[in-house]
This record gives sequence, C-alpha cells and structure tokens, in this order.
Amino acid sequence: MSISKHCRFLLALALSSATLSFGVQAQDKDTKPADKPADAPTPAPKEESSVTDHSIKLGSQTIPYKATAATVLLKNEKDEPIALLYSTAYTRSDVKDPSTRPIAFVYNGGPGSASVWLHMGSFSPKRVVTVNADATPPAPYRLTDNANCLLDKTDLVFVDPVGTGFSHAVGKAQDKDFWGVDQDVKSLAQFVNTYISRNNRWNSPKFLIGESYGTFRSAALSNYLQSHDGMDFNGIVLISSVLDLGTISFNPGEDMPYVFYLPSYAATAWYHKVLKDRPDSLAGFLEEARNFAQTGYLNALVKGAKLGATEKSEVAKQLSRYTGLSEDYLIKADLRVNLPQFMKELQRSRGLTTGRLDARFSGYSYDLLGEYAEYDPQDTSITGPFTAAFNTYVREELKFGQDKVYHTGSDDAGNNWDWKHRSGDNFGFPGSPNVEGDLIQAMLTNPHLQIEVENGFYDLATPFYATEYTMEHLGLPEKLQKNIHLQYYDAGHMMYLRDEDLAKLKTNIANFIDSASK
Repeated sequence: MSISKHCRFLLALALSSATLSFGVQAQDKDTKPADKPADAPTPAPKEESSVTDHSIKLGSQTIPYKATAATVLLKNEKDEPIALLYSTAYTRSDVKDPSTRPIAFVYNGGPGSASVWLHMGSFSPKRVVTVNADATPPAPYRLTDNANCLLDKTDLVFVDPVGTGFSHAVGKAQDKDFWGVDQDVKSLAQFVNTYISRNNRWNSPKFLIGESYGTFRSAALSNYLQSHDGMDFNGIVLISSVLDLGTISFNPGEDMPYVFYLPSYAATAWYHKVLKDRPDSLAGFLEEARNFAQTGYLNALVKGAKLGATEKSEVAKQLSRYTGLSEDYLIKADLRVNLPQFMKELQRSRGLTTGRLDARFSGYSYDLLGEYAEYDPQDTSITGPFTAAFNTYVREELKFGQDKVYHTGSDDAGNNWDWKHRSGDNFGFPGSPNVEGDLIQAMLTNPHLQIEVENGFYDLATPFYATEYTMEHLGLPEKLQKNIHLQYYDAGHMMYLRDEDLAKLKTNIANFIDSASK
C-alpha cells in the first residue's frame, strides 16, 4: 500500500469511527437500545449420499455394482456430532446374501492423506492412466476401467480420514481434534462399526487394506476394534509398511536406519545403472546387500568413533560397490548417508534428483551444489493426474460433491500430528511411535488373523529390509509367525503405478482374501 493510500485509509477509518461514536452517543441520549436478537440455532449437520449403478468386466465375467459416495456422522460420548466422514463404497449388486461376502476398508497414509491414491490407482473399478516411472503430461487425463479391480473378490470401502477428502469436523469439534495416532483410530473405528452395522455386514469376512502410514493405522485399528468392539478381522494387507517409525528416522546416534536402507539404496543404484560392475541379477545382488548390511556394515557402524581409518576405507569401498556413491563421499559422510542426501547425490553428475516414494523416478535438480533433495520426483509426477481424475470422476460419475472441495492431503495434519500412543506396559521412556505391540496383541487374541505384506524394491520411503526386520522381530509363537506373508514387486512405494506389478498385486491380494475368508 502506498503512503498516500495509507493516509487516505487511516482518514477514512477515523471518520468512520467518529461517525460510529456519534451515532452511539445520540442513540444513548434519545432512545433505548433495542433488545439483542437471539442467535439462530446452528442447523444440525446432515449426512449426504449418492448411489449410482454401474458394471465392470473382469476377465470373463461382467460384475454389476453400486457405488455409494456418502458421509457418515460421527458423534462423541455425549451423543454430540463431531465429524462427517466421507467414503466411497463399491458393493456387488448381484449377490443374494451380502452379509457373508468379504468387505475391505481401504485407506492411504500420510498422516494427512486422502484415499485418492489407492482409489484411483489400485483396486477400484476406475483407474487413472499415468506414465510408468516418469512425469505424466498435463490434462486431459484418461480414466479407464480397471482390469485389476478387486470387486470379484470383495466389496470395497475407500475411506478419507477427517481433514482429508470431503471429511471434516462439525459442531464444536475441529479437524485438529482428530489428528493423532489414537484420535485417528477412534474416529475410524466408529466409522467402520457404523458402516458394518448399517449394512448388515457383521458376518462378512473383514479386511483392512492400508498403505504407508495406513499400515501403521491398520495395526492399531485392528487391535482397537477387536478389543473394544469385539470385531475380529480375517486379514490385514500392509502395503509399503512401517510399524516402527524409528526404523526410518535418521536421528543422531541411531545407526540401524542406515543398515535398513542399504539394500534399497543398492536396488536404486542397480536400476539407474550407476554401479561400476553392475550384476545382471537384481535378486542375487540384493541378497549380497542384505548380508553385508547385517554383518560388515553393521559391525563398522557399531564401533562408532573407535572405527579405524583403514577399516573405514575398506567399508567405504564395499559401500560404494552397493550404492554407486564414491568412496570419498562415503568417508566424508562417516559411512552414514541419509535419505535426502542419497536422493541428491546418486545422480548428481546427471543433474537429476532420485525419487523417494519410487526411486525409479528422476527429476531435474536445481541446486547442483546442494546437499539434500529439494523434492520427490515421484510425488510431483502423479499428483496432478490423480487429483484431476478423482475430482472429475466423483462429480460426473458418482454425482457427489459438486459444491465441495476435495482435499487430497493436509499438510496441517501431518505437521501437527499427535504421535503419542500407548500400547501395553513397556519398561522405559517413550521412543519413536510404534504399533508393533498392537499387531502382536491383535494376532495373539485372534490367532486366525492373516497378514499380507507388500514390498517394493525401489521404495525409499518404507524400505523393504526394515519391514523384513520388523516382521521377524515381533516375538510371535511359531504358528502365528506363519500367518505373516511377504510379497515383493519391481516398483516403489505405490507399486500399482507399474502395470505389471498392479496385476501381480491384484493376484496376490485376491488369493490372500480367498484363503483368509475360508
């Protein structure tokens, strides 16, 4: 604002204030003030829904289904409305007795992410077409029937937590009231319970399918629903899993994350062909990387400041063979290269930054002298098409949300998440957020509960070796340990972005649902 405009603004404000003051004085002198009108009652929040009929051809069969885009009202212990939670449900409509048909609740992670990614990329009847391992050009985007839809095996309910999608707090509540490990679980548990009861699905085989933080959520949610509501689950699908956030946190003095990331660094270096002596077989190379990570590399890191220069140089030489990073860089990093550094350094000479969610993706680097990656090329490559596709689809085909804003994610939720969570009585002080105890308890109390774990070799957000370590250190009885099944894909965090791996993912989960529903 210019000085002259600023002066005129102040003058107008002063005149307005004087007039207002004079008017009030005159009113006090000549008349009695009018009674203050009573506040109009706030209208009660209402649920909304839109039900449309569709069909899809999967293999040799044509499946009719109903798509229900709707909000469900959540209430607190005082029966006061606190949130409207949005979901999109796909239910097969030619089933005589839906009460015994499998049903799966599906969500993404973040925390603070809507379910749009799994919704538009994996198992729903529609899927947006994107470019494999590269940036998808701008609109117009193409939405297509999804040949790998799971409707031939289970009904599907895609859920958006409060503060994402069309879900939001109502009444006296605020979105931030739901942003926390336990707050999130409690709200989604109420939604699941309400949906199951309203639709007579208590006798249906039940599944949770979550991705990333959604796997963290699934462990806690399954335990809560089983212990609090008596709702047992047949199976849980963990897509790109993390149950202990300490395994992916590069905190000072913590060496294990570097160990857990090494095989994923090796896979990434192999994919981008930056290795000096690149082997033909990725599988064999990764087995070597796993072995080195848990032996020579771990032993060196454990020595800390006592590690001698000669041994450090030898370890750096081996690390260079697996990661493609120079020995000099590795020594300067004290053998510890965190994720943003690796993303920046691996293809620095090419002027490229390596992807985090999917390391197969690359993008242009701006600061070639920078130490840390400035962005995630995978994330920026798919956000546009997924956002546009769902916004078009939900309004045109599902007939919902014409005057609403769909939030694919909430940075506020992620940045203000309450990470406090207590699961069992543990000795010591609180550490990194961890829900391993929830999964352990859920499996102990429900010994038939099956767990399917989907891992992408090029996932640098939740590395597969960290997941293997987690699943092998739950301390379960041998019979329960056999209920955990690990699957692998030649893709990243969102393995369904690669057509071949989406087909493989569909087959694996379909077989898992069949087996766990018996």
